[in-house]
Amino acid sequence: MAEAAIRFGTDGWRGKIAEDYTFAAVRRCAHGFASYLLETEGDSDPVVVGYDRRFASEAFARAVAEVMAGNGLRVLLTDGATPTPAISYSVVAQGGCAAVNITASHNPASDNGFKVRDRNGGAVPPEGLKRIENGIPATSADVPRLPYRDGVEQGRIKVFDPAPAYDEQLGRLVDLPHLRQAGFTVLYDPMWGNGAGWFERLLAGGTTQVQTIHQLHNPLFPDMSRPEPIRPNIDTGLRQTVERGADVLIINDGDADRVGLGDEHGHFIDQLRAFGLLAYYFLEVRGERGPIVKTLSTTSILNKLGKLYDVPVHETGVGFKYVAPKMLETGAMIGGEESGGYAFQNHVPERDGILAGLYLLDMMSRLERSPSQLVDLLFETVGAHYYDRIDSPLPPGERSEYRERIEAAEPETIGGLKVTGRSDQDGYKFDLGDDGWLLIRFSGTEPIVRVYCETTDPDRVQPILRDGLRIVGLDT
Repeated sequence: MAEAAIRFGTDGWRGKIAEDYTFAAVRRCAHGFASYLLETEGDSDPVVVGYDRRFASEAFARAVAEVMAGNGLRVLLTDGATPTPAISYSVVAQGGCAAVNITASHNPASDNGFKVRDRNGGAVPPEGLKRIENGIPATSADVPRLPYRDGVEQGRIKVFDPAPAYDEQLGRLVDLPHLRQAGFTVLYDPMWGNGAGWFERLLAGGTTQVQTIHQLHNPLFPDMSRPEPIRPNIDTGLRQTVERGADVLIINDGDADRVGLGDEHGHFIDQLRAFGLLAYYFLEVRGERGPIVKTLSTTSILNKLGKLYDVPVHETGVGFKYVAPKMLETGAMIGGEESGGYAFQNHVPERDGILAGLYLLDMMSRLERSPSQLVDLLFETVGAHYYDRIDSPLPPGERSEYRERIEAAEPETIGGLKVTGRSDQDGYKFDLGDDGWLLIRFSGTEPIVRVYCETTDPDRVQPILRDGLRIVGLDT
């Protein structure tokens, strides 16, 4: 009997544990990916398999390793819960052909996921994801498996520590000895996830102190609705930044590929401003030059920086399955998206929330400015920008009706601003000239619609978002 169909979204597949995310389903995914790899890469190079701190992730990762080994592939299995960027870098460091990461990233505690990465450590392009999806068998009955112990004894499955190679890579990209002696008090929030312990180790031994909250292994993610570095999930960290007198708050999501920031006053620095700061850091502080890759849902600050520093800015659809290939194609200096995921040159084309946090600390040190002063400096350069987003759940089975309503919409103004253009590249983006934009997009991983906006006037943010909800048909 055929089992439930599995559909890959932006990064792979996610589902509710024990409902649709079962061992049988994970084995089917693993077999589909193994078949794809045997067709495209052969069986000479190993597959890295890693996992996060969610419920039963280690057991699901072992199930993947068994299927990969059963298909004749060699497996390198991480020796513990590991940040996504360290898993991705391990593909390159270990001479692998791909990676599987058992994680649902920022999703609620009820979920888990199956992420895939290519031999560059980056997201698999959309056409590759479709081939993997098409190769997933209808049933798990005939999926080949080599029992874990047999795989280890036969050398088909090898457990390894990904930290040393990843730490060395970080040391090549940022001056860690300098940061250790910078004298910062850093409050770090790994959101109960894989980043726990990494900043403390990387910055230990000098005058910089790292204090950590939400660091224990607790797959229920208490004190937050989900391990996503946005408000209100980060409110405890923002409050404690002030209470502890910390210089900065650095937050990673559950698998540590995204970063969130809080300034010394306990104010959230949203992901669009963070992306602008990172681009400014490379262009102005480090004197680098190279293309910038951004998704259509992120900030126009980057377009203004591109003009100021005469570097090209490429816009893609939402998701690193679009960003990563474009970064490789253009040799980009930096790439990123609205969710707080940023990738960097001379590294894997993958989001790295740990490296992003280190770069921002380096920016603070080199310019001798606090986080709030860095935002002021950025706005002095490109003008002030204000951003927000609303995530609204959709009734089951009604996505197509809402999509039709948006497609038929022809608003002349949004939030009191004239609509100057529209793009349906990935979602529905309404251009508001130099004053901002509105984007409406259905999530690729959850039954929700997201309404985003950026504008140069803080008083217009909520009116723009309200008009966006009205366009969807979700009037407030």
